[in-house]
Formats: sequence, structure tokens, C-alpha cells
Amino acid sequence: MKKKDLLELKKRLKKDHCTFTKMCGCYVNGEKNILLNFRETFLNLDEDEYFKYLEIAKKVLSGTIGNNILELNFPLNENLENEKQLSLMQLKKSQLKDDVLLEDFYNSIIDAYDYTGNFLILVFHDAYDVITKTKDNAKIDESEEVYEYILCALCPVSLSEPGLRYFEEEKKIKARIRDWVVNAPTLGFVFPAFIDRSSDVNSVMYYTKNAKDPHPELMENALGCSSKQTATIQKEAFQTIIKDSISDDEKKAEKIFMEIQENLNTMIDEYNEIYDDTDGEPIILKQKDIQNILTESGVPEEATTKIEKSYVENFGEDLPLAEHLIDSKILKASAQRKKEEHLAKQVEILQSRLEEVKQEVAVDNETDLSTELNDDNMILEESEDTNSEDNNVTSSYDVILQVKPEKIPQIKSQIIDGQKCIVIPINEDEQTTVNGLNDLI
Repeated sequence: MKKKDLLELKKRLKKDHCTFTKMCGCYVNGEKNILLNFRETFLNLDEDEYFKYLEIAKKVLSGTIGNNILELNFPLNENLENEKQLSLMQLKKSQLKDDVLLEDFYNSIIDAYDYTGNFLILVFHDAYDVITKTKDNAKIDESEEVYEYILCALCPVSLSEPGLRYFEEEKKIKARIRDWVVNAPTLGFVFPAFIDRSSDVNSVMYYTKNAKDPHPELMENALGCSSKQTATIQKEAFQTIIKDSISDDEKKAEKIFMEIQENLNTMIDEYNEIYDDTDGEPIILKQKDIQNILTESGVPEEATTKIEKSYVENFGEDLPLAEHLIDSKILKASAQRKKEEHLAKQVEILQSRLEEVKQEVAVDNETDLSTELNDDNMILEESEDTNSEDNNVTSSYDVILQVKPEKIPQIKSQIIDGQKCIVIPINEDEQTTVNGLNDLI
């Protein structure tokens, strides 16, 4: 099933192109009792009703393939005919004119549908004269086949919200009457499926508005098809399998899952570079592919074996497409995390380099000062104890300074009144001793 097939059907649901012949409906209350049956010639509907019903039909052909639109298949058994499939074929062939077939169909939906509340079952019949197209999509004015199908929509019916309204005749604002309102469909299907611009009686195009709750009971019990998971459910199941098998450390499991997502996305990108959109088939993620991705992501062998087993048990033969397991939010978060880590490393490198520069500058200043003092027959010595008076210094130098190491960077050589001087800043809380005499400065 391809997107262009859906779009081809959907484009026809317009005033000038729609060819719906009949529309039937069944209104059911919360106790699953039928309150109303009706049948209408679609083209005879009032304009407002016509477009409202047309919008409902369009919704059944909307959404993402694999998530909102699923291709369901009838189980293949050469020795047993599928009763539900035969019923749908008869209903289509009757063009919705057989009341008995319609009643049986309504009851099959009502009995299978796990829903509390009022709802409306709508069924449309259509016959589409499929125009032949050349390889370059140019239309040829001749029919390739007549695609006859039924479209079903299940619409919740709910009470409108309480509120006030203006009553023009009475010129008063009063509480308005609450009406039962037909909402947009939450479920629906098209039978037979329209695949490669042709009818496929072994498949159904199934619509679900909520990808987290596709109602598999309808797929199996009402339509007689094998149920199928949406991409959203597959993605959540895959994430649970990975995280439950890796580590009890939530942060560690999250980091490894990000790595798996990146490797999975890389695999898809590499595949798409080889095959373009028209030639490449979607990648079905097989057990071997899972093994390779886990190994590349650094998952331990023991965890890899556990994940592979859980993967096969959860998905069985209905293996998911690789693209359905990609979580765009996680990929975005992973990219942001890597960007932040790169920036943090850059800051660390810059800080380290800054410290090195500071040290180099301090050493250079100390060397320059020592050179200047030596030129004037003086020596500068470091002392851990500036109050020591018993140090015997035997030297030919005229001036000997003993200062704490932290004062050295503050010492400068300066010309004052034509005389070269040593300038040492002294703070109020600092003490000085010159030749054993305190506080001469």
C-alpha cells in the first residue's frame, strides 16, 4: 500500500468528482441498541449534509501509512473460506441495497466494537473508473478497471457542551439545548484495498485516529483479518524491550537506547542512498539486523541475546519496518546532548589553556624582574617566613629582599625622580621588616 494510492482516492472526494452512489447509516446508543437505520442516495443530499458526510469519508483516507492507515490481510487458508471476507464482498456487490446484509454487517460491528457511548456507523458505496496511466504518469482516456468498494466510518456521537445562547424571538440569553453531535470518525476501513491502482480483495485499508488504541478486536472479530500493530505501538514496544534488557540504571539504559536509535537511523540513511524512493522497498527489521545494530551500539552479548528473544516473541512474523522504530524526539535529544558535550569539552580545553597562559605570564614577569634587579647589583629571594631575622646572608649584593611568594608578581621596577626604585605595594594588614626594624615603611 502506497501513499499515492490513498491520495488518488482522496482527491476524488470532491463535489465535482465524487461518485458515491449510496450511503447507509446506523445510529447506536451506549447500550448497543440500534436507534436509527437510514439509506440515502448520496447525490440527492442537501448541500450542507453532502459536504459534512464527504468530510467524514475523507478522514478515513487520512493519516500516515503504517500508523493511522494499516494494510490488514485476511488469513490465507485454501481449505477454509473466510466468512467475514465473503460477507464484505457480498455487501459491496449489493451496492448497499440489501437490508439483511446491512443488518448483519451492523451487528458484527456492534458486537465486536469495545466502546462505551453512542456512535454512528456510516457505509458508502463507490465505483471508480480507474483511468490508465503511462509510466510517466500521463493519463490515457480509457479505463483500466472499475474499482468498486465500500468505505465504512465509525463516528462517536456525544452531547454538546452546556452553555448559554441568545434566543432571537424572545430577545433573551438562556441555557441552550444540548444536542447529540456526530464527531469525526475514530475508526474506519475501505474494502477491498486499493493497491497499485488496483483492487485487492485479500486486503483491507484500516483507519485509526488514535495510533495508540487501534481496536484490534474490530480487525479480528468484525473484519476477520489478522490484527496489526501501529508504528506508535511498535516503537513503544521496541523501546521497552531494549531498556528492560539492558540495565537497571535508567540513565545508562537511556544513553544506550540513544546510540541504538542513531545506528538504526544511519542504517536507513545508507539504504536510501543506494535506492531512491521509487525503487527502494521499506526495510523490514529482521533478527539479524537487530543483532548487528546492538553490537555496533556496544550492547553486551548477554543483553543482546535477551533482546533478540524478546523481539521475536513480541512481533512474531509481523516484523516492523525500521523507520517505524525511529523516535525523532530521541534523535533530536541525542544530537542536542552531543552538541552540549562537545561545547563542554571545548570550554574545558580553553580553561586549561588559559591556566597555562597565566602561569607562563607569571614566570615571564618573575624572570624579567630578577633580570632588572641583578643588573643593579641586587638580589630578590623568596621566604616562607617574612619575620625571620636570623637568616645570615653573605653576599656582595647591596640590597637583599625577602618576600612571600605571592608578593613577587606585585613587585615592579620604576624610575622615581631619576632614580631606579623597587616598588612593592603594601596593604594595611601587611607587616614589613627592614634590617630587623619593624614598620619603617
